Amino acid sequence: MKDRMHELIDILNEADYNYYTLDNPTITDQEYDKYMRELIEIEEEHPDWIENDSPTHKVGGKIIDSFQKVKHKIPMMSLSDVFSESEVYAFGKRIEKENIHPQYVCELKIDGLSVSLLYEKGKLVRAATRGDGVTGEDITHNAITIKTIPLKLKEPVDIEVRGEIFMNKETLAKLNEIRRQNNEPLLQNCRNAASGSIRQLDSKVAAQRKLDVFMYHLPNPLDYGLNTHQEALDYIKKLGFKTNPNNRLVNSIEEVLEFIEEKTATRDSLPYDIDGIVIKVNGIKDQQKLGFTAKYPKWATAYKFPATQVLTKLKDIIFTVGRTGQITPNAVLDPVIVAGSTISRATLHNEDYVNEKDLKIGDIVSIRKAGDVIPEVVEVIKERRTGAEKDFEMIKTCPMCNSQLIKKEGQVDYFCPNENCPARSVEQLIHFVSRNAMNIDGMGDRIMEDFYNFGFIKNITDIYHLKNHEKDLIRLEGYGEKSVSNLLEAIENSKKNSLERLIFALGISHVGEKTAKILATNFKDLRTLQNATMEELVSISDIGDIIAKSLIDYFHDEKNLLTIDKLEELGLNFKYLGQEVNEDENFTEKTFVLTGSLELFTRDEAKEIIENLGGKTSESVSKKTSVVIVGANPGSKYQKAQELGIPIWTEEEFKDKINK
Repeated sequence: MKDRMHELIDILNEADYNYYTLDNPTITDQEYDKYMRELIEIEEEHPDWIENDSPTHKVGGKIIDSFQKVKHKIPMMSLSDVFSESEVYAFGKRIEKENIHPQYVCELKIDGLSVSLLYEKGKLVRAATRGDGVTGEDITHNAITIKTIPLKLKEPVDIEVRGEIFMNKETLAKLNEIRRQNNEPLLQNCRNAASGSIRQLDSKVAAQRKLDVFMYHLPNPLDYGLNTHQEALDYIKKLGFKTNPNNRLVNSIEEVLEFIEEKTATRDSLPYDIDGIVIKVNGIKDQQKLGFTAKYPKWATAYKFPATQVLTKLKDIIFTVGRTGQITPNAVLDPVIVAGSTISRATLHNEDYVNEKDLKIGDIVSIRKAGDVIPEVVEVIKERRTGAEKDFEMIKTCPMCNSQLIKKEGQVDYFCPNENCPARSVEQLIHFVSRNAMNIDGMGDRIMEDFYNFGFIKNITDIYHLKNHEKDLIRLEGYGEKSVSNLLEAIENSKKNSLERLIFALGISHVGEKTAKILATNFKDLRTLQNATMEELVSISDIGDIIAKSLIDYFHDEKNLLTIDKLEELGLNFKYLGQEVNEDENFTEKTFVLTGSLELFTRDEAKEIIENLGGKTSESVSKKTSVVIVGANPGSKYQKAQELGIPIWTEEEFKDKINK
């Protein structure tokens, strides 16, 4: 009977692949149902036989308590955006300057949710979201319900493949019809529907949403003997993954633009939403030569379709207060759907912005989503004015605490100077718990506002006393025992965060994520940073006078010091938990540039080694470069290093220096 179970699993998985991935059914629905019933009966009779690649998992049923964090072995980087033909040309010219004349692969940019699928010996072991690129969330229980995600590959390989989970337009329409009949809120667009579905704790919900996926990236193609991106796409398709049939290999930027023009014209006829075209250099060694910026690969970019514009009425202009006290005017609009989302608010940035656009309350205005994401007021339709419109007036006092606003010389923004202003307090709290700061799951903007208004949280230390209000929280509408328990657990877990998150979370003026990481790696402990002098701070690369003075001012404020003392008493980690730097004379305070194809290390590994030995890396060669490390087929960086007389190490020499 166990042999029959394996036979049924193979039959049904092959049928799923042919039907959902190849759109070429090989057995009838009746046969499929008969095989599935037989498999279910065997598994119910012998539950200890159930295997991870069984197609019965596709119906869902697993329920988890919360999403576990997953660290990506290779970061999932985002893409730079371009918005015009000239910017596409400029992308091509930058590549040609590196003496590269590549082929390009053009792909449809699916409007969904990025996913990483990890397989061991050909079997799916983990699915994770992109998250912040370094750390995502484990969504395996939902991913296995997607028919186009194979649980078992056609070859027993260890591999990670990346792609995009999405929902088809027809699926969304059917789902909304059911929700309409049940008097449930409608899902506004395919992307939000897909994202919301994949983040359900109950996998049955995800299974019912009939999600789909296209796989488009293999992070380490050379490990599989693949030399081009197109070869990588062909290989992952051969393994059983669904790839987009609209992908096209082209020979020039001119052909890229032809592809963009063609797909822009047919965009609306596609069964799924796309918001642009992804352009990738095809050759893997060309990709390695071009390298990366801090955020993006230099060998790829995303052309974003021009934003859809619609007209609506500017009903009012209201003002909000940010965590630094900055006053921002905001447009209150007649609700209107723009690119699939209902828009009723849009930021107007500052007084000068409103005056430059000559906005009046009551105007008919043009609205779009900048980059298909952020609502933006484009212009006033002045010919639609009736004379009943009201002129805009900048407020003089804070809308929350009535303090007189100030405007510093040379700045365009107004500020509330009252550090105890309720609005500033709420924004500071929201920043503290945000994903890139202390990353406390379950404590979004609305929840933080509720807790502030209810009196549970008035300052950041109150967050860690929230457990004292557990019974009160459970009684609140919309808060159950399980959700409150998960929230309190997330708060407790945040105490273990590394120092750089805490520094950023404190909201020190001019200290962003990158600066917080620099400070954490240099000072290792918050108390050491607290006692740092101006001279010690400015001696650190990338820390200038403005940032240093802001830090000195922050740590000389008695109120801030009291907060830090309380956080320490509450058990928050004050130390940097990243890898320690072991300084070495060959690397300390030196700047390295990597060029060519490395064989003994990946680029990320080489960079990490350099930084852990006290050095730093750069993407370009200049007189300030200390050493250029050269792999196979080096490019213009190698030539420039020779011209400038900069020391050059082979990869073997680099390895010897490390070993010493």
